[in-house]
Amino acid sequence: MAPKRRRSTEGENKKVLQKRNKNSPVVVFAHGAGAPSSSDWMIRWKNLLADALNAVEVVTFDYPYISERKPPPKAEKLVEFHSDMVKKTVEKYPQHPLILVGKSMGSRVGCMVAAKNDIEASAVVCLGYPLKGTKGTIRDKPLLELTVPTMFVQGTKDGLCSLASLEQVRQKMKPLNTVHVIENGDHSFKIGKKNLEVAGITQEEAEEQAVRAIGAFVSQIINTR
Repeated sequence: MAPKRRRSTEGENKKVLQKRNKNSPVVVFAHGAGAPSSSDWMIRWKNLLADALNAVEVVTFDYPYISERKPPPKAEKLVEFHSDMVKKTVEKYPQHPLILVGKSMGSRVGCMVAAKNDIEASAVVCLGYPLKGTKGTIRDKPLLELTVPTMFVQGTKDGLCSLASLEQVRQKMKPLNTVHVIENGDHSFKIGKKNLEVAGITQEEAEEQAVRAIGAFVSQIINTR
């Protein structure tokens, strides 16, 4: 009898795996200007996103300037390379919803990619969107050109994107959009020790809350397509 029960369990697990894979999104996750995909931050968030989104795969990559050891170019010059990475991923997982995620500069480039006619993303997730440029200008053009649902995760102490400025831009955006706020988080969501103690929360818990919000947003988008 034991062998029969084991075969039944194996069959059930296979069905669950097939169902999970069929309904799972594929994520293309772009790094920020200052650190490659191999950085601790990117690896941690890659794992968090994989679990929260039940992703069939979270694809990360390095923009060419990383290996060339050059400063990052303007975001517009990275769109073609980013688009090629997305297209290769879609070819590998053609039946899965495509979610574009980016950290800082990677989110800005991801928005430009999502606005292209030959890219069909289900949603865009921006982790610390760099709304303010080096000269203080508001760089909202990529956001205003978007037509796919968009989610922002922003820290309240992010010097590159005040929540007030982001709110003004969000009101102008065409698609559904939302924001998850990390209290006292900086551009990389790092929260000071004293603020963590006052809030009675750990850094890990704050990030896990953000990822759960992302998971809920993406699930809603996918299930209402």
